[in-house]
Amino acid sequence: MKLVIQIPCLNEEATLPVTIRDLPAQLPGIDRIEILVIDDGSSDRTSEIAHQLGAARIVRFPARRGLARAFDTGLREALAMGADIIVNTDADNQYMGADIGKLITPILEKRADMVLGSRPIDSIEHFSPLKKTLQRLGSGVVRALSNTDVPDATSGFRAYSREAAVRLTVLTGFTYTLETLIQASQKNLTIAHVPIRVNGKLRESRLFKGMGSYISRSLGTMLRVYLLYQPLKFFLSLAGLSLLAAVALFARFLLIYARQPVDSGHVQSLIVAGALAVIGVLFVSLGVLSDLTAMNRRLLEEVVVNTRLTRLADERNARGGSGGAA
Repeated sequence: MKLVIQIPCLNEEATLPVTIRDLPAQLPGIDRIEILVIDDGSSDRTSEIAHQLGAARIVRFPARRGLARAFDTGLREALAMGADIIVNTDADNQYMGADIGKLITPILEKRADMVLGSRPIDSIEHFSPLKKTLQRLGSGVVRALSNTDVPDATSGFRAYSREAAVRLTVLTGFTYTLETLIQASQKNLTIAHVPIRVNGKLRESRLFKGMGSYISRSLGTMLRVYLLYQPLKFFLSLAGLSLLAAVALFARFLLIYARQPVDSGHVQSLIVAGALAVIGVLFVSLGVLSDLTAMNRRLLEEVVVNTRLTRLADERNARGGSGGAA
């Protein structure tokens, strides 16, 4: 059983040594542990430091592509290295390496395909009260969209089985945390969570410039991913609201007309009701068309998964089942 620990990095020459040295050298149920570093176009010595610290493989982007692209590339590289389990952790040493054993246990025991490490949000000192509140609200929205009970949806400390890594594909460009969680639930992967500990803060977050930017981009990501997999439900909900408003306005017109049949002056309600009814029908049509498109997309995803499995089998045969170093 091989574990690959992937670490997306951006200018982490100062924090990467602390992170790597905190990682376990051996774990029960794991025969081999290798470290994969994805350097997202760093301008410092991140790649050089990773090589000195013994990373088995280093992938370096010539320019910054973002955390989501770095994470997705890491999954593909980890699979090519022959990983049976992939753990993603942050390069700023936010998460305790000693908890990796706890994180992968549900996968080793065949109880989960994907495991999230749930941080003790309320006790993290450098999280402001506003950030703690937003974390809880955001996780609640993601739980509703993904139909899971994960308490910390934005945690980047995660473990993936080989099956889960093959089936997941990051499509948005902001962050993978929300997208992969919603995606995994839609693809019927089993999701679990375990409590984890966190280390002290070493640096500020580089994912977003401000809380407003993070919230707006996160909401956009959640809406986009949900639309990819549940377009019919989404558009039927909009159609239902529109048609309900149309019925209410039409009933209002009839009620007023029954009381004042001559020159009632409330034709506006009838006009708006008709417009809303047309909009509702258009939403229904859009939902049906989107659902048909989503079905074709699911078929294409299966083609992609089968292609990945074939390619991985060929690479494993060519390498004799071992991963290479860069």
